[in-house]
Amino acid sequence: MLTAKKVKDVARKLGADLVGIASLDRFEGAPKQMDPRYINPDAKALVVIGLRIPRGTLRGIEEGTYFLSYSSQGYGSINMIYNPFILYHLTRFIEDHGYEATPIPNDYYNWPAIEYGNGKMKKNWSRPVSPDKPAPDVFIHFRIAAFCAGLGEIGYSKIFLTPEFGPRQRFACILTDAPLEPDPIYDGPKICDRCMLCAKECSANAISTKETIKVKVAGRELEWGKLDVEACTKGFQGLKPYEKYNPFLGEPSPAIIYSRAIEGARGCIRACMIHLEKEGKLKNRFVQPFRRRKAWKME
Repeated sequence: MLTAKKVKDVARKLGADLVGIASLDRFEGAPKQMDPRYINPDAKALVVIGLRIPRGTLRGIEEGTYFLSYSSQGYGSINMIYNPFILYHLTRFIEDHGYEATPIPNDYYNWPAIEYGNGKMKKNWSRPVSPDKPAPDVFIHFRIAAFCAGLGEIGYSKIFLTPEFGPRQRFACILTDAPLEPDPIYDGPKICDRCMLCAKECSANAISTKETIKVKVAGRELEWGKLDVEACTKGFQGLKPYEKYNPFLGEPSPAIIYSRAIEGARGCIRACMIHLEKEGKLKNRFVQPFRRRKAWKME
């Protein structure tokens, strides 16, 4: 008999740091284009797995000397290698018990027929196959999925926060018709205390301190600061006018800029993590504090 515990145990053995299960009724009211029930109307559960972003991948950016680790090991390889590996083998495990499982990796930026930006559909190269269906590809909001699976809460920055790692994780999902028992919605100690350091330290000023977004999910009201995704993208890549965080400007080929997380999520991950660690809110603890020297900023 396939149980939620067996699925979680296998996910952890495969390398998942976090795993939770959401019942699909928790997505009631979701926009049609973001509702996982349209992917499989017979599905009964959504398994959400999370892999930590190693704290050390941010060390080189903190020191201003090594930017590759976060882009590769803290971002790309988690989304494109490690999470898909776990999804594939966990999918096989579920199918070996006679249930269908649809792996949903976090790589919407590479494969979909729809491009999103600032929470809206920017380009759509597809159309619905019938009037009652959304256009392919349905986009699952991974942070809301993680909330529905009981893994934590969405912070003011819109970054998902867990009691284990704070803002340091990335998610992927499996949709299945297996009748797996869902986890309760997270009801532990509040993680985000609205310190607003995420917005204050964001090099691109992408997180509004005045305007918020409110949505109702699984009977709970969630709220976060309105995010300017275009500004976030430019700040993340260190494009002008954010050159004070980009030591690579002036290279012969500016295209290399796009392969580096220049400011290393300076506000939404680094400042948030530093604050939560200082407050003793996270289970993943370290001998030394993360920030040991004055943060750098170019002239």
